[in-house]
Amino acid sequence: MVYHDIEVVYLYEEFVKNRITQLRLQKGVSEYQMGYDLGHSRGYVYNISSGKSLPPMSEFFAICEYFGITPAEFFDDENPNPELVQKALNELKKLDDSDLRFVLNLISRMLK
Repeated sequence: MVYHDIEVVYLYEEFVKNRITQLRLQKGVSEYQMGYDLGHSRGYVYNISSGKSLPPMSEFFAICEYFGITPAEFFDDENPNPELVQKALNELKKLDDSDLRFVLNLISRMLK
């Protein structure tokens, strides 16, 4: 017999639908546009956002790619804007050590 804690499953389902909505709004696209961009019907993203369905794993990976994030970043609820953080990290990787130290010092000053 397979045991599923219904409350835990519900929490994960809520997280997924809410996170997709959050990321979509940050990207500034409608449910219709996102569904179209992913190659689905106009109601595809609505059905996910409303909790009527969840994307299969292959579609989940496509959604992560659409937002420019990894699945780990998708589930990192301490990072409210993973796409922006990922863009910043990609740019930071291009800096030499001196410039990187400068940026780190600047960030430290901003957080004080």
